[in-house]
Amino acid sequence: MVSPHAPNMAFRQLRGARSAAEFAAAVRRAAREIGEQVSCDARYIGRVESGEIRCPNYAYERVFRHMFPGCEPEDMGFVPREVVRGRGARSKGSAPSDCTDQPKESDVLRRAFMTGSTAAAVAAASLGAAAPAASAVRVPRRAGDAEASAVEQAVRRIRLLDDRHGADGLYRRATRPLRLAYELLDAGTRRQSVADRLQSGAGELSLSVGWLAHDSGRFADARSHYAEALATARVAGDAALEAHAFCNTAFLARDAGRPREAVRAAQAAQGAARALSSARLLSLLALREAGGWAGLGDRTACEAALLRARTLFGRGPCGADPEWMSFFGEAELEGLEAQCRSALGDWRRAAIHAQRAVDLQDAHFARNIALFTAQLAGDLARAGAPDEAAAAGERALDLLAEVRSARIRSMLAGTARLLGGRYGGEPAVASFLERRLERHAAD
Repeated sequence: MVSPHAPNMAFRQLRGARSAAEFAAAVRRAAREIGEQVSCDARYIGRVESGEIRCPNYAYERVFRHMFPGCEPEDMGFVPREVVRGRGARSKGSAPSDCTDQPKESDVLRRAFMTGSTAAAVAAASLGAAAPAASAVRVPRRAGDAEASAVEQAVRRIRLLDDRHGADGLYRRATRPLRLAYELLDAGTRRQSVADRLQSGAGELSLSVGWLAHDSGRFADARSHYAEALATARVAGDAALEAHAFCNTAFLARDAGRPREAVRAAQAAQGAARALSSARLLSLLALREAGGWAGLGDRTACEAALLRARTLFGRGPCGADPEWMSFFGEAELEGLEAQCRSALGDWRRAAIHAQRAVDLQDAHFARNIALFTAQLAGDLARAGAPDEAAAAGERALDLLAEVRSARIRSMLAGTARLLGGRYGGEPAVASFLERRLERHAAD
């Protein structure tokens, strides 16, 4: 394991006698072998070996695991993904790279915690640790780097916990750092760079908390948080945050049964995102639009949006891709298309895409694996494949031992009602129904 500025000697040893350029070519070849797209060059290898890149993104990790079977990322000299979720914090005017983080952040947070400051409260609340009582928190006259770092850390930590465990149980805890983040904005700062970080961080935190509300079935709370983030983006003139806020709003509108609003919000998000030079972001936003069209039953418009999403996705990742999009890979693309096909009543095609989503999903995203497995169960049930649906339902129940999501439980409840009404006497279905009742009682 490497420290922030220490060379990664373990990775250097893996390169052996090859030059950095030769090794980069080998990485690109290995990527093609497993269907990945990485733009590896000698400079990237140098950044890894110097310790600048502390952990690879998911695509590179899969390639390195393929090249060195049996080696974990830590064996290659990388830090655990828990240390830095996704990529480094986004700052205005800079493009994020791979899994880097701010070298001094841990020390900043430790010092802040010792002072009982607002930064300490933000950091501790997001980590689930004991934080100073609200009455004991001293909001500084001017916020500084420590407070901005704490807000950014809260965003990353909440996203990490949601990826692994789902939203239930996290939402109430996450509202505390959000409230404190907006208090910091009100406190003001002496430097514009810190003000920009706080604006962006508070907006992203509002979106993260809104997502927790969304996924746990609190749609009114989610709508309020998304609106707050959108207002923050407009005040700050932050197009990236605005695109993210509209993206989440579109997703919520679709889930809440307002498909036309979903289309409008997705189109507004695409308008905000056009200047950001991220094809992957535009791909996700096209999928959000497709979801709205599917909800309206407009097959032609939905198909056009899906085609646009796949075309944009095929252009590959780039440095302008937002930090929060680390979840958006091929698995998510397949899963969102499955949801569109399902809304259009194409159950068999939906099941094919849902199965691909499960097979392609990175193990880190436990919640999404459970989500797409539940999606698969429902699609199979509606397609008239009760035994396969029951088997997928049981796998989803197994995953719910680690993931808590009202949304996923609701999906499985709908599948159970459908299977019970049509195929309740079949052994596989009866087993699934019994297990789901047991899980429901345990929750």
